[in-house]
Amino acid sequence: MTEPTLLSGGNPQIPKGEGDAPVKAYIAAMPGWKSAAGKRLDELVVRTVPGVQKAVKWNSPFYGIEGQGWFLSFHCFNKYIKVTFFKGGALDPQPPVASKDAAVRYLHIFEDEPVDEARLADWIRQAAALPGWLA
Repeated sequence: MTEPTLLSGGNPQIPKGEGDAPVKAYIAAMPGWKSAAGKRLDELVVRTVPGVQKAVKWNSPFYGIEGQGWFLSFHCFNKYIKVTFFKGGALDPQPPVASKDAAVRYLHIFEDEPVDEARLADWIRQAAALPGWLA
């Protein structure tokens, strides 16, 4: 099997697919420290939202609730992983990075900065309870 192509920012090019397998393939192909961070993020989402639905769309893992839509995605950039909360504007407190879309908020995960996993789990829990993004 050939290694996935890394696109701009080191983002793995993984074919669209539903379920755990394409998400795991994406995480395995994330370069350097990002793969371990992606694995921790995936485990946190699964632990926080039992029965979460997974897919890879547009070269990014998506997490959602069946019948409710997608609530979270992430994507590799050169120096960080961008975690997208599709309804992040409704979270309390809001994730720290604004978007052009007032409903969307981001969390950037950097290699040398610790992640507050309790806060992240709280955002994940809140986001999963909201109507999600329908793609």
